[in-house]
Amino acid sequence: MEKQIDTLQQQLKQQEKLASLGMLSAGIAHEIQNPLNFVINFSKMSDKLLKDLMEIVEDNEDNLSEDDREEVEDIVADLKENMAKIVEHGERAISIIQGILLVSRGKENEFVPADVVHIVKEYVWLSYHAMRANYKNFNISIHEDYQENLPQIMVIPQDLSRAVLNLMNNSCYTVWKKSQRLGEDFKPEISVKVAETNGELHISIADNGEGMTEEVKQRLYENFFTTKPAGQGTGLGMAITRDIIENKHNGSLTFESTEGQGTIFYITIPIKKS
Repeated sequence: MEKQIDTLQQQLKQQEKLASLGMLSAGIAHEIQNPLNFVINFSKMSDKLLKDLMEIVEDNEDNLSEDDREEVEDIVADLKENMAKIVEHGERAISIIQGILLVSRGKENEFVPADVVHIVKEYVWLSYHAMRANYKNFNISIHEDYQENLPQIMVIPQDLSRAVLNLMNNSCYTVWKKSQRLGEDFKPEISVKVAETNGELHISIADNGEGMTEEVKQRLYENFFTTKPAGQGTGLGMAITRDIIENKHNGSLTFESTEGQGTIFYITIPIKKS
């Protein structure tokens, strides 16, 4: 009994720590967004200045040798390419930050039209990069299959993103754990799919990791049950995920798992009319 109480206290401390980190990350994200906007805007302004520069060069081409003109054109072309890359990656960073702020600021239980493919993609890759930051030499093949032109769907974005993140985190962890056991002979893979069929949104996340024992299958949604070492898991992720999908979105969360071979989770959500 004392051991259970101690474990519970440690898990609650971990939850408090995660809550504090969540607030901190939201604050950091907000502060970073402004300088990123400046970077993007100045890159776009610089691109316009390069166009003005080329007009001046063209007006004075008679005063330049052919070699000098070609060199100027090459330099300007390289600069334009660099500016485009700065804008592209800056806007990507802004997109990630907006996702973080969406989670922290979203109104509780508020359904809004959302780009589900965008949400899933962002949080799949956030999970991947978080795993790479925490586990040395972690690498994985991620296969994505997103339905094209999927219309916006009424969901609670901050909750759906949390559910995707929880499932992806578990998949990343199990393939990492298996890779530690099998070494280079094992090629970790995760497959993610989003599609709409017969008025339902379907999201699946499949991995070729450790799979689940019968005990884990039975206890998967228990509060504070985790297969991760102490301090690495709260044991609340799957219970929260099921609550988000089944209670908040009136959907279903199911899974198939074979011990030693892998697991696939299926999210099904009825599409609400906006």
